[in-house]
Amino acid sequence: MHTLICGSIAYDNIMVFKGRFKDHILPEQLHILNVAFLVPDLRREFGGCAGNIAYNLQLLGGRPLIMATVGDDHQPYAYRLDRLGLAQRHVRHVPETFTAQAFITTDLDDNQITAFHPGAMNHSHLNHVHDASDVRLGIVAPDGREGMLQHAREFHAAGIPFLFDPGQGLPMFDGAELLELVRLADFVAVNDYEGQMLQEKTQLRLDQIAQHVKALVVTLGAKGSLIFTGGEQIEIPCVKADSIVDPTGCGDAYRAGLLYGIANGMEWQHTGRLASLLGALKIEHRGGQNHHFTRDEVAGCFKQNFGTTVW
Repeated sequence: MHTLICGSIAYDNIMVFKGRFKDHILPEQLHILNVAFLVPDLRREFGGCAGNIAYNLQLLGGRPLIMATVGDDHQPYAYRLDRLGLAQRHVRHVPETFTAQAFITTDLDDNQITAFHPGAMNHSHLNHVHDASDVRLGIVAPDGREGMLQHAREFHAAGIPFLFDPGQGLPMFDGAELLELVRLADFVAVNDYEGQMLQEKTQLRLDQIAQHVKALVVTLGAKGSLIFTGGEQIEIPCVKADSIVDPTGCGDAYRAGLLYGIANGMEWQHTGRLASLLGALKIEHRGGQNHHFTRDEVAGCFKQNFGTTVW
């Protein structure tokens, strides 16, 4: 049985400016801003929530199935998915579009200027959950607005439990739509900022939102995470990484751990700790898919950090 990953496939174009934005942006001239930054360092990473989550879930031994839309420039990513053994039967090519991509420029103070082009992602509603077979669990991750609404409704109609992960897509929805998505879902995962925004838009506290789902997960960065389930609040500690290199994709790695735990009937304490560990393993590498681990390595790290076995 598969876990259907509905979300974006994207390229992340990451550039480094060997200076500081503040030295080149004049506050009194912001109304006529016209600046250019020389960026000698450029990386193009494979990313997107669906790609990142599927990558991590497969490393764990799960069975991810990607459902996403890509553009005319998708061949490098298609070649990568082939090499990874990730099925592409529900990765739809949308002609005359680009694959979604982010253009991120970082300065020496770690400030970022980002531009995001959704491209083919805006056509995610062309895919349908009922087109996939042998699915027992799903996730609605950041994607095109109409696609996220549609896939959530289709998961619910099909009786397939799913995790709603609004992520960067949360501002696209109003309070009523977010409340509908929460009520359709079985599980919800947000970071602390998204959790605050979710409360403001729905006019509900986190504990009230949690009453509509089996579990609400809130990640808190270096402070760990919280899982609201069954009327209780479970604290999950943060796993300390050997080095902090790049947080890009850490949330996706965490969600892969959640999906693995849910699919395999793990207790929430165990599931949250596995998810936390995956986030720490990812943060030690650049990009969303450049890290690698084996199940044995995960088991060893889990034992070392929590004193118990994971499998």
